[in-house]
Amino acid sequence: MRIKRRHWASVAAPAALALLAVTGCDSTSDAGAKPAATPSPIPVARVCAQPGAGPAKAPAGAVTVDPKVVGDLAAKTKSNPPNTTFWLRPGKHRLDPDRYAQVIPKEGNRYLGAPGAVLDGRKKNQYAFGGSARHVTIGHLTVQRFVAPPDEGVVNHDSADGWVIEHATIQDNSGAGLMAGAHQQVRASCLRGNGQYGMNAYKGGGRISGLVVEGNEIVGNNTDDWERRREGCGCTGGIKFWAVDGADVRGNWVHDNRGTGLWADTNNNDFRIENNVLEDNDGAALIYETSYNAVIRGNTIRRNNWVEGRRQAERGDNFPFATVYLSESGGEPRIEARTDKIEIYRNVLENNWSGITLWENADRFCNSPANTSSGDCTLLVKDTDRCAEPAIAKAPLYADCRWKTQRVDIHDNRFVLDKSVVKCAAKCDRMAVLANYGTYPDWSPYQGERVSEAITRKQHNRWHDNVYVGPWTFVAHDPSQVLDFGRWQATPYRQDVGSTLRARDGG
Repeated sequence: MRIKRRHWASVAAPAALALLAVTGCDSTSDAGAKPAATPSPIPVARVCAQPGAGPAKAPAGAVTVDPKVVGDLAAKTKSNPPNTTFWLRPGKHRLDPDRYAQVIPKEGNRYLGAPGAVLDGRKKNQYAFGGSARHVTIGHLTVQRFVAPPDEGVVNHDSADGWVIEHATIQDNSGAGLMAGAHQQVRASCLRGNGQYGMNAYKGGGRISGLVVEGNEIVGNNTDDWERRREGCGCTGGIKFWAVDGADVRGNWVHDNRGTGLWADTNNNDFRIENNVLEDNDGAALIYETSYNAVIRGNTIRRNNWVEGRRQAERGDNFPFATVYLSESGGEPRIEARTDKIEIYRNVLENNWSGITLWENADRFCNSPANTSSGDCTLLVKDTDRCAEPAIAKAPLYADCRWKTQRVDIHDNRFVLDKSVVKCAAKCDRMAVLANYGTYPDWSPYQGERVSEAITRKQHNRWHDNVYVGPWTFVAHDPSQVLDFGRWQATPYRQDVGSTLRARDGG
């Protein structure tokens, strides 16, 4: 696993939340703004409190697993052929006490829990389900108290392909509750209170494609607070995605995680993040980092980043830490996806610590010592060693050796801020597009203001037709350029054409 640092310089919710579909407005003053359309409710995925009940009787042909027999599940899995269905009786099921006594499914196996069926690692076993078998289903089962090491997972430990996890509760484990393989589906499940991640979508030595994460509740993860134990590691989140090519993340309730809610980090591509409720996470609701091509739409994003944003502000850090943070990520038509840009639209962001930041680190590129994605290069360059002087200073490597925040289209969103709710005086009210002054390494062709100028004016990043309620400010080019709405809309930045700002309405 790679160590990350995202810094630019080296509570339950109501049962339904309203998404306000925003129409484009032609007024840019406090008066005369068009009203928002009628709210449309987003159902909250309350699957932790209301898990789907499993079969009360063994399905026809299923092998019954007895909770009174220690190790019964692993033993019967071993002695039965592929494509067997196992039905776990109500009660607490245990594996043998050896830490490597995990179940090794065979291809096509199905594991279904009766109401009250729990697989308990007793803080002795490291993993619950592992191995390379494909098309395994785990449903209606609680998996808890396993002690996977950091960056490893309890369910689908070896990132096998085609698994289906549905109506499951994966809770109170160390490490990640769940790993992911290609074409994995995680539906209507509760990923709760795990030590590092709810899910770590990482596959050693390969990319993950066709991932579906739908209708889950992802809550209270990173209980071991790994960002404090490994400062700047970038190794936590409700869900962390690494090198995923094609993901649909929809209809989830991601809340009250210690740190970031959803974090896509390093060469992800073709994401659709839609109709989720992201709220009350200590850090950003969403980070999309060194990645490509995404649609982020129809999400309700509330009360995120209060802890981490406030912490950085109190330290005197002037960086615009945001609730939606795009770091070296953008649209790239040369990489196949369902879109060729990053489009952020029809979202409601309400009383978060700041809004959206588009960022590009001038010193972060392939082969740079400042590249925290150690050993990785962009998806446009297969041989990292090519990104070296003198070739990197010329086309095509000058463009292709760095991840670029480009072709980001932010429109028809509603941004609401009441500082009395957030309990802040400053630095919680920013929308930003910026980079640092390039200095490192000494052979870098990106030194000076080249990247700041590019991200701000040349890479087709634009806000338009949004509604702002509250005292918003704007940052462009670098952290020192803090602008009011008029200067943000004026030359040379020309952002938020067709948008409105009602500063007095937010509080």
